Amino acid sequence: MTRKVSWGVLGAAKIGIEQVIPAMRRGEVSRVDAIASRDIGKARRAADALGVAKAYGSYEELLADSAIEAIYNPLPNELHVPWTIRALEAGKHVLCEKPIALDAGQASALIEARARAGKLVAEAFMVRFHPQWRRAREIARSGAIGDVRAIQTFFSYRLTDAANIRNRPPGGGGLYDIGCYAISTARHVFAAEPTRVVAALDFDPAFGVDRLTSALIEFPGDRHLTFTCATQLSAHQRVTIVGERGRVEIAIPFNAPIDRPTRITIDDGVDLFGGGARVEEFPPCDQYSLQGDAFSRAILGEAALEFPIEDAIANMRVIDAAFRSARSGGWETP
Repeated sequence: MTRKVSWGVLGAAKIGIEQVIPAMRRGEVSRVDAIASRDIGKARRAADALGVAKAYGSYEELLADSAIEAIYNPLPNELHVPWTIRALEAGKHVLCEKPIALDAGQASALIEARARAGKLVAEAFMVRFHPQWRRAREIARSGAIGDVRAIQTFFSYRLTDAANIRNRPPGGGGLYDIGCYAISTARHVFAAEPTRVVAALDFDPAFGVDRLTSALIEFPGDRHLTFTCATQLSAHQRVTIVGERGRVEIAIPFNAPIDRPTRITIDDGVDLFGGGARVEEFPPCDQYSLQGDAFSRAILGEAALEFPIEDAIANMRVIDAAFRSARSGGWETP
């Protein structure tokens, strides 16, 4: 019988309750055994609803549970680094939600914490485990669409609730929440780190966080990512990877559904009407299950950790450069 890694979850965040915990409970080598909240009633309600055995009324109690091997940290962004460090110090492996920190300096502290603890720590970018992204990257890097020189990404939703954590400083705003996906996936496809960044950010005057961000990010070899992310526009997602002889388009690149197939389009550009287009379809899957199992297999020693914390820090440096560019009005180097 396959051994499953025992996970605990810090907080009762919506993403954890509605997506990550149910997905991880369906994993092949992962199980969720505990939920902690500063409100014991909230923890118990969540645990009962999800079939989780243990509920704790503080994060400290969960970290003191010797049976828990790994922690999933979906706390507010400003709490990612401090509670990830505390979890590592408690002898737990940690998968922390994106963005890993509020800046690269904060994130860098996790390298030393990892060394002291001797445990694994990584950022939770679930999309990199979805088959549609694996295939898109494979096509892009195979030469099938020629030399890939440009990626265009659009990611938006509409959220005007002032009480929502995504609309509150210091960790709210579109760049932290969804712009990070555009940067991470482009780095993954190009297999390179950006050389410079220029960005424009529009801040909500009441919330004090960015609601519309656009950026041009240059990679070695004169390759470009252009992206727009927004938190007060209609919901839309699309990624287009463009090469000299064709393109790959991912229709639902980030919130891939678990109840229906996903599709990518490969078009050789013979005309503007899709005359050279073909579609590849992928069976329904849950990218959160795949992410959890990948981390659990690394804990079990069955596979290497594909995206160590250094990857998260590199992504954070680009986000930092985008914020600096918005202030300076010019190019910034990550």
